Amino acid sequence: MTDINRSEAPINEKDSAPINWLSTVIFIGTFVTAITAVPLYGYYVGYGAYEWVMFFLFLYFSGTAITAGYHRLWSHNTYEAHPAVKLWFAFWGAASIQNSILIWSSGHRRHHRFVDDKEKDPYSINRGFWFAHMGWMVRHYPSSDIDFSNVRDLQKDKVVMLQHNRYAMFVFISTVVFPLFLGWLNGDILGTFLLAGVLRLVLNHHFTFFINSLCHMWGKRPYTDTNTARDNGVLAVFTYGEGYHNFHHYFQNDYRNGVRWWQFDPTKWIINGLSRIKLAKNLRRVPDFKIREAIIKMQFAQAQSKIESTSNNQETWREIIEKEYNEFKQTLDEWTVLRGEWMTKQREQINKTRDNLRVRFESSTIASRFKELEYALRLQQARLAQLNRQFASM
Repeated sequence: MTDINRSEAPINEKDSAPINWLSTVIFIGTFVTAITAVPLYGYYVGYGAYEWVMFFLFLYFSGTAITAGYHRLWSHNTYEAHPAVKLWFAFWGAASIQNSILIWSSGHRRHHRFVDDKEKDPYSINRGFWFAHMGWMVRHYPSSDIDFSNVRDLQKDKVVMLQHNRYAMFVFISTVVFPLFLGWLNGDILGTFLLAGVLRLVLNHHFTFFINSLCHMWGKRPYTDTNTARDNGVLAVFTYGEGYHNFHHYFQNDYRNGVRWWQFDPTKWIINGLSRIKLAKNLRRVPDFKIREAIIKMQFAQAQSKIESTSNNQETWREIIEKEYNEFKQTLDEWTVLRGEWMTKQREQINKTRDNLRVRFESSTIASRFKELEYALRLQQARLAQLNRQFASM
């Protein structure tokens, strides 16, 4: 489970925080409609294939506009996008009714900066599941006060400011007018609106909210234990890849969350696909070496903890771990030196030195050594995993 302290916010703060009536009405109204009108209409009238196709398209477009647009593009600047892509994400992001890009990104950046802090993290899990999931939005808590000082860069983005200044119009068109129009085209206005407009919005809300709540409660922490964020492959299915939250909180500037090829992360596939058709560029990736370094550090911490909790051959195990750690440190030191040499060679190439052949040869030699060091880390990661399995069976 988790070691999170689930104590709620202080009573005096909760009582003094005024209710956010707009959010409260939207959440209650859409939820009640989704559990009453949606099934009743389905029972007495029925939904056709068209309505269900619209439901899934709206769900996918609005959900990925939050993950690929609001989150990875604007909040973390993990890549650059063509203006047409930005407009697409701005439109469908508004359909999610999670506030404007500017406000959403400001709050999210504050969450990363003060993660788990009860007073400064807008949706700290340490104030309880309900608070992190949606409670922080139904009252005007001080931790959610709007402050644009951390999004000066986004205030220079024309698409961001267009959506921010015309947010109500974006929401009305994408959430009300568009599904009603599509329903009119097919001859079932109410059925299309109930599925693509209401039910889709409720699911879209909670899928996003899972990231703030459940992804800080359930799962593994393979990269860092300095915060509550967890990796959870099941939640990744519902959150378009955002379930790999432990990785994201440690490497927040990587355009990927599911960093392994087999991890379900549709958002990274969308971004990668956009780059292949020249609609996105400068995709930021953390070097594999740094990712393995984080994993191995966690493995050392786990091994040390298990050694301390066992009375069997502690000294022998300590010697093994110490030997592994010294090898690990030596590999890191050599990687740091190589990184410096690599940067030097890259600058030489940029400066167009006379001996380009020599520079290319030396650069390829350094690249080969990088691969050797990455392979050494991979072997050490496997050895430490085996040691931790041995400790678990003791």
